[in-house]
Amino acid sequence: MVSTASLFNQLLKHFPRTEFAALAHKHGAERCAKGFSCWTQFVAMLFCQLARTDSLREICNGLSCCLGKLVHLGVQTAPSKSTLSYANKHRPAALFEELFWRALDRFRQQQQLGARPTRFRFKNKLLLLDSTTISMCLSLFPWASFKTAKGGVKAHVLLDHDDYMPRFVSLTTAKVSDVRMARSIPLPPNSIVVSDRAYLDFSTFAQWNARGVYFVCRSPHPPLYRVVGRQTPSSPRILEDHIVQYTGRYSGRYPHPLRRITVRIDGDDPLVLITNHMQFAASTIARIYKERWQIEVFFKTLKQNLKIKTFVGTSENALRIQIWTALIALLLLKWLHHLSKARWSLSNLASMLRLSLFTYRDLVDWLDKPFATPPLLPQPQQLHFDLPGFGQPLRLST
Repeated sequence: MVSTASLFNQLLKHFPRTEFAALAHKHGAERCAKGFSCWTQFVAMLFCQLARTDSLREICNGLSCCLGKLVHLGVQTAPSKSTLSYANKHRPAALFEELFWRALDRFRQQQQLGARPTRFRFKNKLLLLDSTTISMCLSLFPWASFKTAKGGVKAHVLLDHDDYMPRFVSLTTAKVSDVRMARSIPLPPNSIVVSDRAYLDFSTFAQWNARGVYFVCRSPHPPLYRVVGRQTPSSPRILEDHIVQYTGRYSGRYPHPLRRITVRIDGDDPLVLITNHMQFAASTIARIYKERWQIEVFFKTLKQNLKIKTFVGTSENALRIQIWTALIALLLLKWLHHLSKARWSLSNLASMLRLSLFTYRDLVDWLDKPFATPPLLPQPQQLHFDLPGFGQPLRLST
């Protein structure tokens, strides 16, 4: 006898139906809806991500093959292609955006994404800033113009080093520059922002410094500066550790002294870093910048394991819905990866889950023993009541 629901059902329990209904009412997502609920749309798009389907046809056909199991997901019938396409085009993507942030806050409050890494002793919040561009066909996505014959969208992400999940996400066309978006990102005081050389902008650095935010950024070229102080290198890999004052056209944008650290890289040119943090050792600043690679891993994981490079709709709203549901699916995968004792890579976990979405097993047992024999399907059983006089002919009194 099966005493558990499918793996897909157990994953959906992290999204309470009452909370989802309140969000749908808040955004007016089901206004003038005729039978097709936002919950069914969410289940279909999450199935698109976890099962890695390539089209609306595969989503609808894949759910249609499991009609006997959809009732447990809160879905009566599988949607049709036209209905799902219309919903993705017209229903607000803000519903799924807020759903992602609420679920992420709940996971963080319950510490379900793992403990904070212990690579550093400082208590400052370490944030990793970068963006990734998704190329698209301009004829199919004319609203996402980027170049003459090429379209694209850009995801600007501020990644939290504590759990490697976003603190800020903004989806724009690929034309929007990284520096322009960096100025509007809310940053907590005393935090440390690590960015690549694409974010080298002294006006933005001046704003961050005024708000008490530290930054570590790579310098792509040697602008004019004068050395106002020298510090003893704390590691053999540190070639220079200078306190500098930038001159020329940069002096008016950032009039304060900065720290310029040159790090030796094996087989490559030295790495030049600039920061406004004067207390940390130069080797610690170099290690902080090295952690910037984690946001590249985040983008790689998102693109390789979820449907974010090809889309099932061509409108901007449909694209946003698909990206936000991809982030929700990634949150669930991160949680499963934290619970798993099999030491899978996240890509192996995603592929195994794709093949076992409608398997009726306990989720934790499946994570520990994914290749164990699944339980038998439930069979109808006739119960026997051993009661006094049971089975004797009934006598009626006159």
